[in-house]
Amino acid sequence: MSVSDEIKAGLEATLSPEFLEVRNDSHKHQGHAGDDGSGESHFHITIRAESLNGKSRVAQHRAVHKALGENLITRIHALGIHVLR
Repeated sequence: MSVSDEIKAGLEATLSPEFLEVRNDSHKHQGHAGDDGSGESHFHITIRAESLNGKSRVAQHRAVHKALGENLITRIHALGIHVLR
């Protein structure tokens, strides 16, 4: 399973988003710091989930990180998160 698929599965199972887009931006960072050569190091998430409404940006990001779990988070170099309202 790709890292993108793992991200989607973790967020869908935990946060039940109404909208979820996971974009792999690793190709934009080839040869830069954090590029491990796997092609799965840099991601951007756009999400809308009822459970994130009313939370501060920090609390939203913590909820996303918790949903993904430490094992997955430690394998990702960069994760951009955009929460839709």
